[in-house]
Amino acid sequence: MGCLDRPIDVVDPRITSTIVEVVPHSGVDKIDIVLGIDNSASMADKQQILAQAVPDLVESLVNPPCIDEAGLPLPDANQPTSPKEDCPKDSRREFEPVLDIHIGIVSSSLGGHGGAVCPDIQAEPNCNNEKVSKNDRGHLLSRADACVAGEVVPTYADKGFLAWDPEQKLNPPGEENLGTLDGSVPGLVPALADMVNGTGQVGCGYESQLESIYRFLVDPEPYDTIEASSGYVKVSGTDDALLKQRKDFLRPDSLVAILMLSDENDCSIKETGFYYRASHSDAMPRPRAECAIDPNDKCCSSCGLKAPEGCPTDPGCFDANGDVMVLTKSQDAVNLRCFDQKRRFGVDFLYPTDRYVKAFSSLEISTRSGEIVENPLFPKARPAEGVPVVRTPDLVFIAGIVGVPWQDIARDPADLKKGIKNAREMGADGTWDMILGNPAQGVLPTDPLMHESPDPRHGKHPITGEQTDMTPESPLGNSINGHEYDTLGDDLQYACIFKLPQATDCENDPKCSECRDGTANSPLCDPADPMMQVRAKAYPGLRQLDVLRGLGDQGIVGSVCPKQVEDRTSSDYGYRPAIGALIDRLKSKIGGPCLPRTLDRNEKGAVNCLLLEARATGGACSCDSEHARIPVDPLHAAAIDEAKARSPESNWDCFCQIPQLEGEDLAICQNDVSDDPVTPAGEPVSGFCYVDASTDPAVGNPALVARCAASERRMIRLVGEGEPSQGATLFVTCSGDSSP
Repeated sequence: MGCLDRPIDVVDPRITSTIVEVVPHSGVDKIDIVLGIDNSASMADKQQILAQAVPDLVESLVNPPCIDEAGLPLPDANQPTSPKEDCPKDSRREFEPVLDIHIGIVSSSLGGHGGAVCPDIQAEPNCNNEKVSKNDRGHLLSRADACVAGEVVPTYADKGFLAWDPEQKLNPPGEENLGTLDGSVPGLVPALADMVNGTGQVGCGYESQLESIYRFLVDPEPYDTIEASSGYVKVSGTDDALLKQRKDFLRPDSLVAILMLSDENDCSIKETGFYYRASHSDAMPRPRAECAIDPNDKCCSSCGLKAPEGCPTDPGCFDANGDVMVLTKSQDAVNLRCFDQKRRFGVDFLYPTDRYVKAFSSLEISTRSGEIVENPLFPKARPAEGVPVVRTPDLVFIAGIVGVPWQDIARDPADLKKGIKNAREMGADGTWDMILGNPAQGVLPTDPLMHESPDPRHGKHPITGEQTDMTPESPLGNSINGHEYDTLGDDLQYACIFKLPQATDCENDPKCSECRDGTANSPLCDPADPMMQVRAKAYPGLRQLDVLRGLGDQGIVGSVCPKQVEDRTSSDYGYRPAIGALIDRLKSKIGGPCLPRTLDRNEKGAVNCLLLEARATGGACSCDSEHARIPVDPLHAAAIDEAKARSPESNWDCFCQIPQLEGEDLAICQNDVSDDPVTPAGEPVSGFCYVDASTDPAVGNPALVARCAASERRMIRLVGEGEPSQGATLFVTCSGDSSP
């Protein structure tokens, strides 16, 4: 199948040179999944919940359900137990099983970015003072236990990642068994669950979730070493081990899915200049006075820097001896170095979030020296090297399971089973304003619980109407984060909390630090037994949310605070809603993408679309109508030129049109759910048709677009010999005007 997924220009394809979509042969047939997991303190409980969601993530892709002619899933008893089984009669797979998947894990630990904290190896009290890594360098991890060096989960050919390969086509072959979560049956699922839990919670406290993923997937020149000298950071060398892992893991034509799990805001410190000082234990210079009023003021800067041009000297920056004033420990808790930096220090030490939006959506990026180069995530087609089809930005998705109340992002705050809003829904109903605001303009979220603050926040929650400044005397007065508490200036208030499946005795468990002081002040602790931790927490994940908003339809938002963790059979259990939202986006691409808007049809039911197939034949070009190929109308010469311009290194020498079906064949293509539909006389139907379940009445069988998101249940379907030839590239151009 070949379909479209982006807004379609209203143009006549007979004269246009605009290419709307590039569709590879048979859609997506391989997926590379990266799990970016926060491995700082307090993450063990969230990692365990993610490990429980592993079967949902894996099985939804490798063994999709069978659906009936109405597009509804068959009863569980009638579902196939493996991807090799056929669906029962009069049913079909929601989408084709994915038989080639790479899955790898990177942590949030990149050390101190040149600063003194988080050295590469450090003794860890929570590991009985065993030495553990505080800098995972953005490399793939397969740890079985973060506290035991060298104890790893076996991976594909010892490359650091898992490979799903039920047809045993890889060399060497990958994993062919799913296995069971409890480990009683070995396979992909238990191995991945062990790797998730093995990520651990003993990593660096300055979590670089975004930069770690960027470093592994995108950075064109990852450094080998980083150190501070004369007050400035210097990087040197190239991390060849990382580049080798990237080359082995990342295929040029795969769909890439990134799942990010964190309970804190991102702290990706710039690895240039003096910015490493944010992760240094030395006291920080005071900010200029303007910062307290407006951090965006041009004069807001650090007292330790030269006054910005046009700005007067700030007398509050210096003591009686003319020395630069520094912040006191009460003003500058090291634990809060990544919080509200411009206002508190006069300097933003973190990479701008736009760095990551561009990394996951732009064909080109800049190096450290400013040179514009090819984005490794979006390589150019190189047919001579056996890479005729490559990944485009619409085949990269990022799901962030981060600090945000699930009530804020649920389609129905009273019933999470109805799912999580997608990016368009969040933009249309003001959800982004509620959970993120406008960081660039200093506009705070309308949900007070999404404000980063060590002090109590005041107001009402916009969804539940509850007061957000409940006192400890009402331990669960607020259903979302319990209540504000006395942070002692060394912590932030919580965005949300959730009940743990089992309470943790902080008096005897060295890994528990939340309730060790024996007071009932924190909403995480049991008021009746203050040393028992009964809930877990998350802080506002604003930087990750800013990236997800910037990515539009590529971004998926989930809450790291699950609604419930008791009933594993329910669709609102744990991180199942977030995983489900990610799967919904992925399945719309498997077999070809879905259409976000309706196409007009003429009186014969035809849409104004041109499907142009490009092939390299070595001079043996043939456009045979008996094989659903016709010569390109001369009026479409501009479309051929545009296709060649999209891939100047290709050696295409053959362009053919795939015909649009008419009459009886059109009706069969639009309604027969068979993989290979035929006429009543048994003749194969070959070509393309338009299916749209969003209209009333529907154009075609809704089951054909059941895999598409609710707002995108329309597609261009290719059947029979109308599917692109092996190794070919299909260019699709459509017009909103279907006039003949």
